[in-house]
Amino acid sequence: MKTILAVDDSATMREMVAFVLESAGYRVIEAEDGARGLERAGTTSFDLVITDQNMPNMDGLTLVRSLRELREYKSVPILLLTTESSDSMKAQGRAAGATGWLVKPFDPATLLEVVRKVLR
Repeated sequence: MKTILAVDDSATMREMVAFVLESAGYRVIEAEDGARGLERAGTTSFDLVITDQNMPNMDGLTLVRSLRELREYKSVPILLLTTESSDSMKAQGRAAGATGWLVKPFDPATLLEVVRKVLR
């Protein structure tokens, strides 16, 4: 079973992401901000990380950069799931090492399609 880290400061959003992914057979571990997400990534091995951008303590881009500095997360897919949709933010995401970008509100079918694609 693939394990996914879902990082978002919105409990409702984490629950929605977890519901969709767990319904498709994935195991989901949640974190409420980038700092907690990085902490969890240090103790658990994840197959995919999905993170929000705007969060307290550590934003999504900083989390992506921090994870990419860890040998274990050099090739793990990382998706940004955020309300940010500007080309400049997407470029910053790519530069930080993000694998892809999804805009909130998300369509569950699209989320699953992207997750399946990056976990191949």
